[in-house]
Amino acid sequence: MRLLTYLTTSAVVLLVAVPGALRDATLDLPLRSRVEAFRGSAEWAEVTLRKQLPIARTALILCDLWDDHWCKAAADRTALLAAKAAPVVDLARDAGMLVIHAPSSTLDFYRDYPQRRRVFDIPRTEPPAARDLTDPPLPIDDSDGGCDTPNNPLPVNFAAWKRQHAAIRIAGNDLISDNGREVYSALKQRGIEHLLVAGVHTNMCVLNRSFAIRQMTRWGVRCILVRDLTDAMYNPMRRPFVTHERGTQLVIEHIEKYWAPTVLSPDLVKALKAAQRQRS
Repeated sequence: MRLLTYLTTSAVVLLVAVPGALRDATLDLPLRSRVEAFRGSAEWAEVTLRKQLPIARTALILCDLWDDHWCKAAADRTALLAAKAAPVVDLARDAGMLVIHAPSSTLDFYRDYPQRRRVFDIPRTEPPAARDLTDPPLPIDDSDGGCDTPNNPLPVNFAAWKRQHAAIRIAGNDLISDNGREVYSALKQRGIEHLLVAGVHTNMCVLNRSFAIRQMTRWGVRCILVRDLTDAMYNPMRRPFVTHERGTQLVIEHIEKYWAPTVLSPDLVKALKAAQRQRS
């Protein structure tokens, strides 16, 4: 095992600590995207392509998997997602992938965590000029906040969250940040090119946070949405008047058309287990 370190005024910060076999391990992932065969036809076809992603150049970020939410239905679904995501996160970490926890607006809770403090010691890398990319409107109307709880007791956008959901373990070599420039610097420091994104909410934070799909894609990071580890804020009483589940799927399809491919967590788990076998 090769260790590379640098000294700060307060700590020795671990930059790389991976076996040689792990540096060569890859993820074989089936990624789903959508193509418009005839430009302007609005006829989109689902396509699947296989990509080999080096684990050492891939990270997983968890977007806003909070402990609570102002919308009760959203909070309940996030709790289920956190429980479903937890073993995937552990497996990704065990396979050697960098895990970044990004529970926005709760970082004061984590101010003394070493996973948070370590971020401050990462040399800052200035992102490139953001690429000008097509950004069509979303296929759903979320202008009411997207809550589908009848007579929801809390006001829209009330900050009910205090930390990341406790079902998600934060381990020693993980990082904690809700700042896009911090995340970008951490990725660049490690030579990471691909960013798996899981969490909520698909049409809001997963697309719009400074560390999430739109901004990272504009900075040249290749994002991949884990499409069964996400959920939208969508009220079926709003356009296009479909179920909440279908509204979420429409947002996922929008991302596949214009922003990033997606992968299912079972396929990710299968690839992670195969990558671990490459180490033995």
